[in-house]
Amino acid sequence: MAPLAPSEIRNVALVGHHAAGKTTLAEALLLSTGVLSRQGSVEKGTTVCDFEPEEISRQLSISFAIAPCSVDGVKINLLDTPGYADFATDMRDALSVADLAVVVVSATDGVQAQTEDAWRAAADLGMARIVVIDKLDRERADFDRTLAEVRAAFGAGVAPVELPIGAESGFRGVIDLLDDRATLYDTASGPPVRGVDGPVPEDLEVAEHAVHEQLVEGIVVGDDELMARYLEGEPIDRAELQSSLASGVASGAVFPVLCCSGTTGVGVDRLARLLVELCPSPDRSRRAQVVAGGTTAEVAADPSGPPLVVVCKTLSDQHAGRLSLCKVLSGTLKPDTVLTNPRTHADERLHVLSSLRGHDATPVDAVVAGDFVAIPRLAGSLTGDTLAPKDKPVTVVFSAAEAPALAVAVAPASRADEDKLMSALQRLCEEDRSLTVSRNDEAHQTVLGVSGEVHLAVTLERLSRKFGVTVERQEVAIPYRETISKPAAAEGKHKKQSGGHGQFGVCHLRVEPLGRGEGFQFHDEVVGGAIPRQYIPAVEKGVIEAMARGGAYGYPEVDVSVTVDDGKYHSVDSSELSFKTAAMLAFREAVAHAGPVLLEPVSKVVVTVPAELQGDVLGDLNSRRGRIVGTEATDSLQEVTAMVPTAELARYAVDLRALTGGRGRFRAEHDHYDPVPEHLVASLARSVPAEP
Repeated sequence: MAPLAPSEIRNVALVGHHAAGKTTLAEALLLSTGVLSRQGSVEKGTTVCDFEPEEISRQLSISFAIAPCSVDGVKINLLDTPGYADFATDMRDALSVADLAVVVVSATDGVQAQTEDAWRAAADLGMARIVVIDKLDRERADFDRTLAEVRAAFGAGVAPVELPIGAESGFRGVIDLLDDRATLYDTASGPPVRGVDGPVPEDLEVAEHAVHEQLVEGIVVGDDELMARYLEGEPIDRAELQSSLASGVASGAVFPVLCCSGTTGVGVDRLARLLVELCPSPDRSRRAQVVAGGTTAEVAADPSGPPLVVVCKTLSDQHAGRLSLCKVLSGTLKPDTVLTNPRTHADERLHVLSSLRGHDATPVDAVVAGDFVAIPRLAGSLTGDTLAPKDKPVTVVFSAAEAPALAVAVAPASRADEDKLMSALQRLCEEDRSLTVSRNDEAHQTVLGVSGEVHLAVTLERLSRKFGVTVERQEVAIPYRETISKPAAAEGKHKKQSGGHGQFGVCHLRVEPLGRGEGFQFHDEVVGGAIPRQYIPAVEKGVIEAMARGGAYGYPEVDVSVTVDDGKYHSVDSSELSFKTAAMLAFREAVAHAGPVLLEPVSKVVVTVPAELQGDVLGDLNSRRGRIVGTEATDSLQEVTAMVPTAELARYAVDLRALTGGRGRFRAEHDHYDPVPEHLVASLARSVPAEP
């Protein structure tokens, strides 16, 4: 079978808040288009798109999945995305390779936090968007209220092109505002259902006519010829209105609002057709951006162009190995094509090409620009990587992963787990870009960077299920430091002489405080050979080791100037070890009399929240000993910048989400060290390791 042309492909990302009905709507579309003979259920764990055990048990999408279907010979690649905030990176990855964002809004819950987040993400990419009000068959469903919320949240350009017939359990049809016709459904036999076209019900004619006129005026205003004909009273047929509306959608000027029920199937067949009519095809959508030699260029979805592929998702199976879901941006891909990864400079032979639906792969002979392909066993290519011809090493601009919001230390539960832990975590990171792993050598901790508590729980479950590794959760050690507040001096003496070759070394040190962040300085002011030159490096080494071991409170010393100015040696018993040990003793004694100060790391935190929640966030930051640096308004959001002790941010991702109903976002980075308040010092002090 010959591959489709780019004009016969539609790439659609279903986005929205958790539990808005995206996965159920994807199932309904697959059923309506004949892909499925029976609709799966999220509750029963039988859907195409939620196939991971962690998704089934939690009844929520964890990563985006692809599910192709077709309408009248046009292929629709449905990308079902997570709606939970912890998995926003996958939602953004899907948007990066889609041509239309279908923002699914629950008619019972309205616009929610991740609805807004998805809309902003699509807007940042300049994507075409439509809104689907789903769950209109549910109790408390209200189309008018939800439409008002959508308009209030997303502003100008939101335009209903359908109206519901009936409400809640009586939702039985849809009015097409483009041609003043109604489609009624018989839901008694259950989905799939097919609508029957007819006139608008008499009780809705007046309301429908008013909204129809508003819609037509909104569509023709962007087309001078249509506007002139409309003002002259000439009727505009549906095909012309649809074409003009599609142009407005593609340009991001108009955001049509549709209505349906993924559960009963009412309006789903119409939605499938409208996706074909309103979604721009890859050859008419925004072009992929590539970077080559520091220059950014655009790439057209041209089947005859050079092959160019971006890896948009990496799946891992302990039996089948790694499977890479890719989008073909240019050219026509065929089996055994050899492309190069510009990041690794390694060649990748694409032995087998498959079409992926959920986790089911079907081999294909060719894949054209604008379509998706699954490729098994790519050697070193990960999500976000580019595969390009060797003589054209361009890199596709891909979405950045969300920065981790929560850090948690994990320790292997057994020796067997310890042997497998790091390799297992590395495999998980290849599959999940939003997961990071680092090693805190100072605290001897393995630290996971995750997006939230649910992301952490899913990661630990996958670690156990896929690799048989069990870990225990720990609090991340805060890197406290010590310094001094005044000059001091001390002498250190190391003497072990009991016959034969012994140890002898004496050195006198002066310590002085340095400015915050200046680190460590060492000065040699020994005169007269009190300490031979060959032993001065050993003195410095002893000081450095003593600083690392910790001062009065047991934490590493920083911002100290140390001067060695005197000492004694023995012609036989002195050695580098003797003077290193003497320096450690002298340093510890000196800093104990130099006004030791315990320092804590302070992070610069930037919190973005709706303006009405700014007061709550400011109060919470103050309760965390935060110092507000400034606030700045951006659209309807407020950006708050504060300096907050790092120790107070351990659970801030979770707490901010609860405080703002999921509408708050933040980023944090280390900024500087500040003295710990006096009343907290005693509780943070720890024992100092004994000298060797």
